[in-house]
Amino acid sequence: MIRVMLPSPLRALAKIEGELALSIDGPATMNAVIDAVEVQFPALRGTIRDPATGRRRPYLRYFVCNEDWSDESLDAPLPGPIVAGAEPLLVVGAVSGG
Repeated sequence: MIRVMLPSPLRALAKIEGELALSIDGPATMNAVIDAVEVQFPALRGTIRDPATGRRRPYLRYFVCNEDWSDESLDAPLPGPIVAGAEPLLVVGAVSGG
């Protein structure tokens, strides 16, 4: 099971509390995780990545094993601790302004 933590606005939109536990068929990649989130929670379709381009939405960042994966390929294999559920995959709302 892959554990996913979403920012509170996305959890509110999907009406969920806490972290998600997702089962992924096939290679565990960011795209596979986002696909699973969107299937399980249709209200989140298009909120994590742009449906037209497939790119990460602005103001969202992805953290994997305490590393910023926001600019990594969405098809890159996720590391073992994420796949094993030992570490959560974090989707974090970025903050901007002065």
